[in-house]
Amino acid sequence: MSDVIVVGAGPTGLMLAGELRLQGVDVVVLEQNEEPTPFVRALGIHVRTIEIMEQRGLLEDFLAEGKKYPLNGFFAGISRPQPPNLDTAHGFVLGIPQPTIDRILAEHAVAVGADLRRGQRVVAIDQDDDAVSVELSNGTTLSGQYLVGCDGGRSTVRKLLDIEFPGEPSTADTLIAEVDVTMPADELAAKVAEIRLTQKRFGIGPSGTGTYRLVVPAADVADGRTAPPTLNDIKQQLLLVAGTDFGVHSPRWLSRFGDATRQAERYRRGRVFLAGDAAHIHPPMGGQGLNLGVQDAFNLGWKLAAQINGWAPADLLDTYESERHPVAADVLDNTRAQAVLMSTDAGPQSVRRLFTELMDFDDVARYLIEKITAISIRYDFGDGPDLVGRRLRDVGLTGGNLYRLMRSGRGLLIDRTGKLSVGSWRYRVDHVVDADAEIDFPAILLRPDGYVAWVGDDQLGLESTLDRWFGTR
Repeated sequence: MSDVIVVGAGPTGLMLAGELRLQGVDVVVLEQNEEPTPFVRALGIHVRTIEIMEQRGLLEDFLAEGKKYPLNGFFAGISRPQPPNLDTAHGFVLGIPQPTIDRILAEHAVAVGADLRRGQRVVAIDQDDDAVSVELSNGTTLSGQYLVGCDGGRSTVRKLLDIEFPGEPSTADTLIAEVDVTMPADELAAKVAEIRLTQKRFGIGPSGTGTYRLVVPAADVADGRTAPPTLNDIKQQLLLVAGTDFGVHSPRWLSRFGDATRQAERYRRGRVFLAGDAAHIHPPMGGQGLNLGVQDAFNLGWKLAAQINGWAPADLLDTYESERHPVAADVLDNTRAQAVLMSTDAGPQSVRRLFTELMDFDDVARYLIEKITAISIRYDFGDGPDLVGRRLRDVGLTGGNLYRLMRSGRGLLIDRTGKLSVGSWRYRVDHVVDADAEIDFPAILLRPDGYVAWVGDDQLGLESTLDRWFGTR
C-alpha cells in the first residue's frame, strides 16, 4: 500500500509528488495519458510560483529553459509599466511553455523517488476510515493512505466523489492551436498588434518550440468540447477576426477552451483531496491557472506529509481547504472582472478606459499585479501583525538568501536575538541565529511553505505557535 496516490501528472500533481517525497512519503502518480501532453496551454509562471521553485532549488532549471519578461499587461491585457517596489526579489514573469514545465517537474519528481505511472486511468474509488483504494481501467487496484485528485477540470476523482462543482457554464469558447505560418514575422507582429487593440481574446506568437501558438474566438460554444476544431475552423475564425488567416498550416495540435467558472464546494471528502483544476476552473485571464494549482500542491504537500509521518496537529489537514478555497474564489472573481473588461461592448469598454486611467497610479497597478501574481495572499492565522499569514520575500541573510535555507521543506526560525529556542521541535524546524537578517522583527517563524506563522521575541508565544503548526513537542 502506498502512502499517497496522486491522480494526474500535470504541474499540480507533479509538484505535489515532489513535495511529498521531500518529506520521505511514498507516492504513486497515476496519469491516464500514455505520453506527456504536447499542448502549450500555459506560457509562463508568475512571481509566487517562481519563488516556490527557488524555495525548492528548482529555479535554475526553469531559468535555463525560459525567458524573463516584465510584469505588465497581466490584468485584462491593460499594458502599463511594471510598478516599482513590488514585494519580491523575483520581479518578473518567466516565459516557459507548459510542456517544458511538465517535463522539469516530472524529472524532479522521479529523481526524488516518485513512482510515475502513465497510461493508468482511474475508474472507481473506495475508501474507509483507514485507507483509500482505486480501480484502474485495466482491472487492477491500488491502495493508499490518502488520494489527491489533480486530474483537471473534468476531474474523474471529483465526479466519483460526487462533489458539487457550482459556477457558471461557458458562454464564449476560444480556439487554440500550435501551427506554422507563412506570413513574415514582422508583418505578422504588426497585424497582431493592430487586431489586439480591440480583440483581447486574439493572439498569435512564438510558442517557444519553434512554431506559433494562436488563440482566436470561436464561432460558438461547443457542447462538452470533446471534438477538437479543424484547421479550417481556425482559418475561418482568423479571417473573420483579423481579415487574414496568416497562412497557418501544419498544425501540431488543435483544441478549444471555454470561459466556464466553477469551484468545488469542498476540497476534501474523507481521505481524498482535490487540487488544481480539479478544484477550480476559470478563464485564462492573467495566466493564473497553472500557478494556482502549483500553489495548492505547495500548501497541501507538507501538511499531508506531516499527517502520514505522525506529527500533524489535529486540524492541520483542514487548513488546506480553509486557506486555499478563499484564494481560488478570489482568482475566480478577478477573472470574471477581467472578462468584463475584455468585452468589445460599449459599456465594458468605458469601464476599461477608466481602469486604464486608474492603473497610471503606481499603488493601483501594484495592487493588481500582486493579486495576479499571488504575492499579496494573506491566510487567516488570527490576530497579529500584518506580516503574519503572508509569505516572506527572499530576504538577505548573513550566509546567503532565505529561500536557499528552505530547500529541506522544514519550518524555519530566523532569530535576530539569539535568545530563542525551538527546543524539541528541532527535528521539524531549523533555527538560524542572524543578528543582521533583513527582517523588521526580532524573530520570524516560517512554515515549510514560506508563510509567516509568528513574529516577536517571546519564547512562550513561539512555543504556542510551534505547537499549533508543528505538533506537540
